[in-house]
Amino acid sequence: METTSDRVTNALRRSFSSVGRFKSSFVLTQWAQSDITVGSGEYLMNISISTPAFDTVPIVDTASDLIWTQCKPCLQCSQQVAPLFDPNQSSTYQLISYNASQCKNLFQTTCSSNNSCQYSINYPDDSYSNGDLAFDTITLATTTSPTVSVLEIVIGWGHNNGGPSKERNSGVISLGGGELSLISQIGSPIAGKFSYCLLPTSEKNESSKLNFGSNAIVLGDGVVSTLLIKLSSPTFYFLNLKAISVGNKRINYTDVSLGKPGEGNIINDLGTTLILFPSGIYGELESAVATQINATRVQGPEGLSLCYDAKTEFVIPNITMHFTGADVKLQRLNVLCLWFFSTTFSLW
Repeated sequence: METTSDRVTNALRRSFSSVGRFKSSFVLTQWAQSDITVGSGEYLMNISISTPAFDTVPIVDTASDLIWTQCKPCLQCSQQVAPLFDPNQSSTYQLISYNASQCKNLFQTTCSSNNSCQYSINYPDDSYSNGDLAFDTITLATTTSPTVSVLEIVIGWGHNNGGPSKERNSGVISLGGGELSLISQIGSPIAGKFSYCLLPTSEKNESSKLNFGSNAIVLGDGVVSTLLIKLSSPTFYFLNLKAISVGNKRINYTDVSLGKPGEGNIINDLGTTLILFPSGIYGELESAVATQINATRVQGPEGLSLCYDAKTEFVIPNITMHFTGADVKLQRLNVLCLWFFSTTFSLW
C-alpha cells in the first residue's frame, strides 16, 4: 500500500530530474476530450489504442514527445494494474521502417533484424522504455458522440521498461511540441489546441477533463492567461515568470539559464509535481516563507527542507506567482509542505 510519504518521494524523484487522419468528421475531432485522474503524484489520462480499442492509463506529460505503452511480449515491465496489450490482437498495428522519417525524428533508434525501427527513451528520473515503433489507432471520447478515432498514430510499443514503481500507469501520453507528440500528430483538426484542469493529488477518486481543439477553453471566475513561448527546443512550452511574492515581499525572478529575459524562463511540465527553481531564487523564497510562518518545523520527505507540523493551526503567507499578464495565488494545500526545490536547469 503506497503511503502519502511514498507518493511525495516518487514525485520528488521525477521532479528533481525533470526538466493523423480521422474516421469521424472534422467537427467531431474539434470536441475530443479525455478524463484525467490522479496517480501516485502524477496525472493519468484515459485513452484507448488499437483496433479493437484497448483501454490504457498512461501518464500525461507536456515535456516529452514520444507516446508509448507497455505491451507483450514484455522482457521487463513496470508494475501496472491493467492487463498488458498484445499488438498481435490489433488489426491496425503496423511496424515502422528504420528508414522512415518517423524513426529519424527520434533521438535514439536502432534497426531490427527485419529492418523495423526500434526506439529507446530515457527520462531524468531513471525510468526508461525500449521497444518497437509502429503505427496504430488512438481513440478518444468526445462531447458530441461516443468516440473519435485517430488513424496511423506513431506509438512506441515497450517490451523493456523500468524505473520508479507506479501503481496504475501503463506508459506515457506525450503532449509536447515535437513532431511525434499526440498534439502534433493529430494536427490541423485541433489547431495545436488543448486545455486541462487538474484536481488536487489527494482526490484520487475524482476526474477532470483534457479537451482538444475548439473546446480547449478555460472559463470562469479567477481565470487568468499568459503566453506559451516556444524557444530552441520544440518539445517544451515556456512561460515567462517575472516574480514570486511571499506576503508583501516580492522576489524578482532574474534567472536566464533557459532563455533571454522576458522571453520564457520556466518550463510548463505536467509530468513534474514540484516547482523547481535555481538555487539562488529558492534560497530567497525559503527564507521569506520561513520568516513569515510561526509554527513547528518538522522533517519532511527526503529532499524537502521546509515542512511544518499540520496538527496545529498556523497562518501560511500568501504566495503568488507573477507571470506576464497573470498572477497565480497558490492554494494552502500547495504550500503546506513547501513544494518548491532548488535545482540546476538543463534541457535534456
